[in-house]
Amino acid sequence: MFSKYILFLENLLSKSRLSDNLLTFLSETISLLTLGIATFLIYYVVFWAIKKSIYIFIERSHNKKDDILIKNKVFKRLCLLVPAYLIRFNIEAAIPSYPTLASTIILFTKIYEVFIYSRVLDAILTTLNDIYNTYEISKSKPIKGFTQVLKTIIYIICILLIIAILTHKELSNILIGLGTLSAVLMLVFKDPILGFVGGLQLTINDMLRIGDWIVMDKSKADGEVLEIGLTTVKVQNWDKTITTIPTYSLISDSFTNWRGMETSGGRRIARSFVIDVDTVKFCTPEMLERFKKFQLVTQYIIDKEKEVEEYNKANKIDDSNLVNGRRQTNLGIFRAYLNAYIANCPYINKDMTFMVRQLAPTENGIPIQIYAFSSNKSWIPYENIQSDIFDHVFAVVTMFDLKIYQKPSSNSLASLPEILQ
Repeated sequence: MFSKYILFLENLLSKSRLSDNLLTFLSETISLLTLGIATFLIYYVVFWAIKKSIYIFIERSHNKKDDILIKNKVFKRLCLLVPAYLIRFNIEAAIPSYPTLASTIILFTKIYEVFIYSRVLDAILTTLNDIYNTYEISKSKPIKGFTQVLKTIIYIICILLIIAILTHKELSNILIGLGTLSAVLMLVFKDPILGFVGGLQLTINDMLRIGDWIVMDKSKADGEVLEIGLTTVKVQNWDKTITTIPTYSLISDSFTNWRGMETSGGRRIARSFVIDVDTVKFCTPEMLERFKKFQLVTQYIIDKEKEVEEYNKANKIDDSNLVNGRRQTNLGIFRAYLNAYIANCPYINKDMTFMVRQLAPTENGIPIQIYAFSSNKSWIPYENIQSDIFDHVFAVVTMFDLKIYQKPSSNSLASLPEILQ
């Protein structure tokens, strides 16, 4: 086509009485410009035709997964191959008098084609990953790390092919030469290799999923997993900052995954408060009568008092002194009250362990721990449930003639002279 076009231009320009060299230069320059313009126009015609046919079909289809093809520009990148083919197959005919220039243009056109092919394959792999992510299984078995490995291989092959094109050597010969550089390549690709191995172990052993809440002190990560990649794992912390963790670090270092809590029946409450030892005492009959008015422990006090009396009688205990025999204490009744309170709390999962236990005494007093599981595992409701329980504890403790220990404040020290007077 272009040979006839050049003859037409030469016949047209020959009437201007120009020299043969100048005539050839002008005709082939015009031919080259014509090829460039034609290539540009054909590319846009092809792309316009795809937009008017394939794009409209995809947009009108009920299956929204194919919209990802448009989002990732798969067809647009395929269209970029059209100019390359047009130039490569027509450039020699367009400038027959300049074979060196034509060969150079063909060389760079081949390099361009290799690069565009790699970009098309990149877009296809991204599309496959995005479509896979629409399924629920993607949260437990992500494939982004594997697609990144494939992309890395594709771009490595792309670079090798470009080197082969530039050096006019076979790809096999270049691969043989790279064998001697294997140690250098292992060093260069150390992180991707470790990341791939780490990602493989994380996936196979089901150690990490997208959406998991993890805590990793070393990386100061405390939040939800957003993405599991080839070399890094992205975690969105609860303050909305993003922490990036090397994938292999999740294998070599320890981290906490809260998925077990989220899939269980409740979220653990394990919080303590300290009772002042000086306020713990045996209950007098008057105290027992007062405590019996608290409905949650009324029956407990009656049953316990009967058990104590039977024990003291059986062992002939002189109950004129409180030290002798068994006695109920205000702390014991208070623990029974808290047990009953937790058992009657509608926000506590009764199918899981719950108890009120006394821990080892410290220099500050006697720690009492409430151990239970809230039925609501969401963070804000969980915190509200926990706060409501301890609000009640702090308000009711004085009714059992007990005090919670706290370090003296400046107000306490200011009132000390009045207390000593």
